[in-house]
Amino acid sequence: MKIKGLRWWIISLIGLATVINYIDRSTLAIMWPSISGDLGMDKGDYALILNVFMVAYALGQSFSGKLFDIVGTRVGYVIAIAVWGLSSFMHAFARGILSFSFFRVTLGLGEAGNWPGAVKSNAEWFPVKERAFAQGLFNSGASIGSVIAPPLIATLWAAFGWQVTFMIVGSFGIIWLIPWLIINKKGPKEHPWITDEERAFILAGQHGPKNDEPEKKALTLKQILSYKESWAVLVSRFFLEPIWWLFVGWMPIYLAEVYGFNVKEIGFFAWVPYVGAAIGSIVGGIYAGRIIHGGATVNKARKSTITIGGVIMFLGLVATILFADTPLKFVLIVAFVLFGFQFAIGNIQTIPSDLFSGKSVGTLAGFGGSVGVFSVIIMNFLVPMISSYSYIPIFIMIAIFVPLGVLAVYILANDIKPVEESA
Repeated sequence: MKIKGLRWWIISLIGLATVINYIDRSTLAIMWPSISGDLGMDKGDYALILNVFMVAYALGQSFSGKLFDIVGTRVGYVIAIAVWGLSSFMHAFARGILSFSFFRVTLGLGEAGNWPGAVKSNAEWFPVKERAFAQGLFNSGASIGSVIAPPLIATLWAAFGWQVTFMIVGSFGIIWLIPWLIINKKGPKEHPWITDEERAFILAGQHGPKNDEPEKKALTLKQILSYKESWAVLVSRFFLEPIWWLFVGWMPIYLAEVYGFNVKEIGFFAWVPYVGAAIGSIVGGIYAGRIIHGGATVNKARKSTITIGGVIMFLGLVATILFADTPLKFVLIVAFVLFGFQFAIGNIQTIPSDLFSGKSVGTLAGFGGSVGVFSVIIMNFLVPMISSYSYIPIFIMIAIFVPLGVLAVYILANDIKPVEESA
């Protein structure tokens, strides 16, 4: 049996996994007004639980990057999703800050594997000119999951309560494993269902080993970081990741505090910004792909896309400070911000596969994710303290981060291309 466009089936499954990933991680924040009322916890407890998750998520990015390089994407995803699905399910039995923190640790360790795994899978299954679009499709899963999560979770909460809701959403990932194991049998070189035309198209458009050439030995993290271009990934993600995570982690709390929303009202409003994010993911990938297809270099395509996304983010964050005086205006402006974020971030996340090949891609992608998450952890410690007075200083801080993240790509990566070939 042969399947045309098998690579699109693979990336679609990874996109679906990302949808599930964001439903699972959003459940606690959306139901927090109910959970905190039942268990007597406050915003400080939430910040601690959120940061415990982020620490595990940061460490998990580096660990899972290496794991995926060792065991491959097929087995790596089985391990990651089994861990995070069971962890999400077990939240139903948490009864305080310690038990919630424990299950958030295991959830963070499992969910972290999704990102280096996706970058590595895209490097295996897509030629260079299609990778930004493939990454955009995958990233759109985060946005789609965030669109689905508020109304879905609010509906389940209203019908069954927060404990059963955790059980239901935790089951989604385990079910996902069935089609993944059936469809993703091998890589493109050996998969029995891939057509000869698609295999040739994929391999001809990649840098690195072709056909029967042996795969290059994986570089150590120290060797990878000896290239200045690798630092472009780390520094840009350090400055830009807090923008996404501020709204993922704190927007439900913001709506509850500033506008007095309950769980149902959060479910009605909180999905809106992620429609913009989903569109930005896909459009950013298409834009970069078309530039490359038109004859531009990967360097020009990545940098121009990242710059446009940065401008949109910055203007949106300024508008959040100046004009967001109603909940509707707030979520619409945040949709504009997250459109810009996803427009840019897919291309930043693709840079590891532009610089390296084989087993080095997951390592850099995972470490870049860890660096970005540690920046988010710092922000999460600041938010409860600053927001007790006003959220405006927080919006100003992340607005300043935008040009710093964009400039890092220009300064540290003079030319985005395979660094080993350059050397």
